[in-house]
Amino acid sequence: LGMLSELKFPVPWGHMAAKAWGPSEGHPVLCLHGWLDNANTFDKLIPLLPRGCYYVAMDFSGHGLSSHRPAGCTYHFLDYVTDVRRVAAALQWRRFTLMGHSMGNFSFSYCFISPQFCFLYPEMVDKLILLESLGFLLAPEDTEAWLKSKRRVIDRLLSLEAKQPTPKARSPEAALQRLLEANSHLTAEGGAILLQRGATETPTG
Repeated sequence: LGMLSELKFPVPWGHMAAKAWGPSEGHPVLCLHGWLDNANTFDKLIPLLPRGCYYVAMDFSGHGLSSHRPAGCTYHFLDYVTDVRRVAAALQWRRFTLMGHSMGNFSFSYCFISPQFCFLYPEMVDKLILLESLGFLLAPEDTEAWLKSKRRVIDRLLSLEAKQPTPKARSPEAALQRLLEANSHLTAEGGAILLQRGATETPTG
């Protein structure tokens, strides 16, 4: 089972990288590496697995050949879960198997990425395979609130990025009116003061 291809998916800060094995029409399997690893962690394993599947091993942001996030940005566990959602969307996979690898105590935050994704998007995952990893546990009373809030954050972010509307140019008067409509506590004088620094003048407005 030779490597089929190197893959790249655009993201706002650069790209996500991945490598793929097997026939692209095969059953999709997304492979997630562990702490300080990259997609190559699966090089020895994939050839031993059943043929007929399409294995895609992604590099998380800041790992392997994927772009680093901008300087000063953190790498939070939910960002990694969002990375998985981005790659699944780029591959146009509606349902797939998720295989996650973590190693030792240092991967404590990483080992939760695969289970968290399953918890947030159960309709997208048909099987979960955990290698040297743990499940993801929440207190029952916290489950519903956690699920709603975290999924909403990810879905809103990806929705906003997908739209990327062209910035609207307005006259100074229209810009002030828009600001006052969105901020009922502002006076016209206060809004004008904020717009001096909060708006950029262009040839069209």
